[in-house]
Amino acid sequence: MIIHVVRPGESLYSISRIYGLSPNKIAKDNELKYPRHLVIGQSLVIIEGERKHTAATGESIYKIASNYGLSIRDILEANPEITNPSAISAGQIIIIPERTKKFGTIEVNGYSFPEIDMKTLRKTLPNLTYLSIFSYQVMKDGNLKSIDDIPLIEAAREFNVAPIMVITNIEEGKGFNSDIAKAILTNDTAQENLLNNVIQTLKAKNYFGLDIDFEYIYPENREDYNNFLRKTVKRLNDLGYSVTTALAPKTSQDQKGILYEAHDYPVHGALAEHVILMTYEWGYTFSPPMAVAPLNEVVKVLNYAISAIPREKIFMGIPNYGYDWSLPYVKGTMARTVSNTEAVDLAFKEGAIIQYDWKAQAPFFEYYDMNGKQHEVWFEDARSIKAKLETANKYKLGGISYWTITKYFPQNWLILNSLYDVKKII
Repeated sequence: MIIHVVRPGESLYSISRIYGLSPNKIAKDNELKYPRHLVIGQSLVIIEGERKHTAATGESIYKIASNYGLSIRDILEANPEITNPSAISAGQIIIIPERTKKFGTIEVNGYSFPEIDMKTLRKTLPNLTYLSIFSYQVMKDGNLKSIDDIPLIEAAREFNVAPIMVITNIEEGKGFNSDIAKAILTNDTAQENLLNNVIQTLKAKNYFGLDIDFEYIYPENREDYNNFLRKTVKRLNDLGYSVTTALAPKTSQDQKGILYEAHDYPVHGALAEHVILMTYEWGYTFSPPMAVAPLNEVVKVLNYAISAIPREKIFMGIPNYGYDWSLPYVKGTMARTVSNTEAVDLAFKEGAIIQYDWKAQAPFFEYYDMNGKQHEVWFEDARSIKAKLETANKYKLGGISYWTITKYFPQNWLILNSLYDVKKII
């Protein structure tokens, strides 16, 4: 696997000649909707695959390996029948392996809304270990607002993906509500009702486990949340269900702010089977323009997380989207959400050049709309995804988690499957 960044004057045909592949293969692998519409700075994933080389007269194993950017050992491992490397015959067929070596296996979670296009879901499921369906909204009395999740659960199990029930303290039509969380966490009757409803749903709908995503909890309810988690994990584990929690991206145990203070990393790490770190939204709807998940900030979270949570329990969050901001930035104005493929299409439409921030490990570009308004767009591409997946390996994390899989991003899955084998647990 190679990532090629488009240079001025290049076409898919000229790029394909560099790698000895057909333009159609590159277009198909990257699912390019408009193969002729390349953008300067656009990244393309080149999947070489296993190839066959016919040895020329006098050609050595060393020369063959060098020409393909491989070591002699790589060639010999792919061709165990070669017992004498110095005796290669003209016309002998040599298997040339893929140059990218996998890091090993990894668990992959993908969040999905019930309304996801089922074609997109089915294309994505082979790449997942867990499908977390977002979300059952918790009410103050412990009742749940139901969702149409059965088609997603059935599809997940068809692809040996473990379906996960997600509960949130989201207020209908609004956002995460601190008072809903407080009502549950400080009332034993409401908690009992909630747990009974959760267990009933897990059983009735054939879920594999539960993901608790309670956010913006009042700081004074931190220990209440810890106690609720202790009770929930005991009840669900005894019934054979796993429990995962989603946590804000903290860089220290005592980090201030309502988003962070009630999320107790050591307690969650001790109790939950997995902990999903929401390592995104540095750049968000109401923020100034910047990368959604700048890697230099993500690693600060990981550095703290591995000191408080067993590495094998940590799932690093990866965003599957970007934002388009109007400039100059005015506090309180909203950025427009774009998918990663939509961002590249927009760059082509506007004649923009895609740049890359090596510190944040994220692509971006600027353009002017038809009204003369300047815009700045940050998103994810093959390079930024590769950097994040390499970071997960560097920290020896248990997994990764995508928010969300609603928009299909083919390059992400090309990179993931080039670097890892996705673990299936059912």
